[in-house]
Amino acid sequence: MDILEYERSQETKFHGHGNFPFNIYLCSIPLDFTVVHTHWHNDMEIVYIKKGMGTIAVNLCPFEVSQGDIVVIPPGQLHSIQQIPGHSMEYENIIFQLSILMAPKGDLCTTEFFHPLRQGKLSFDSHYPSGSLHHSGLAECLDAMDEICKSFPPGYQLAIKGQLFTFFYRLRSCIQAPMPRQRNKSLDRLKGILKYVETNYSEKISIDDAARICNFSKSHFMKFFKEHMTISFTDYLNDYRLTIAARFLSSSEDTIANIAVETGFGNLSYFNRSFKRKYQCTPTEFRKKPQKYSIS
Repeated sequence: MDILEYERSQETKFHGHGNFPFNIYLCSIPLDFTVVHTHWHNDMEIVYIKKGMGTIAVNLCPFEVSQGDIVVIPPGQLHSIQQIPGHSMEYENIIFQLSILMAPKGDLCTTEFFHPLRQGKLSFDSHYPSGSLHHSGLAECLDAMDEICKSFPPGYQLAIKGQLFTFFYRLRSCIQAPMPRQRNKSLDRLKGILKYVETNYSEKISIDDAARICNFSKSHFMKFFKEHMTISFTDYLNDYRLTIAARFLSSSEDTIANIAVETGFGNLSYFNRSFKRKYQCTPTEFRKKPQKYSIS
């Protein structure tokens, strides 16, 4: 289970239909989770804050968000969401594939806009706070999509596409300069190792394994990871595994011993100690009273 898969397993407000890959997911921090770890995927993502406040980072640049704010995350960009202690946040997570807007044989919109966007050659400002210059026009499109998806009228796909085209049109003046090559290369290395963790967390992963993914020596990799992620690789890996374990405890009836093994903990006692240190309760207590504990 990777992060995007887990997000999609949460309560879905608007479901995509068949071959129209467009979804709006309702998420709540800390009710669903307090942290969405740094990750990336090939879908386009828009985060629309409905209540409260929290912290979102895009390509490792964090900023606080609050009610009404809009965050635009093109395919391939690293991003994370985190609770601000003492605050909650409700948001819509709008996830779709750019292919629904692209002409199969290519047209001007596809070749000059959507292909470069999907390939990471074009990007926008990430954060549009409520009341900022471009916010009202972007919010108007998102609110219209909310209304469309309340009833899914016949031909709703046409209406959604129309709002998405308008949304991107209103972003046209927010295109950023290309990222410096060295920073882009560093982010690509991080993307590789984070995706490796997402898909292999149940297996034994050593620092040597991770260093090879980045083509670094062990010592250089440890320094590189800590510098960019502000946490050691070992701590990140354990925290990620514990996050997935908590989600399994909440969503499955599998035994605690099996969940420990499935999330990469070969020693049950170590798993129990680590889990209690993170969540201030045992896995058994967490499972019995999940509503009292945050999944992070």
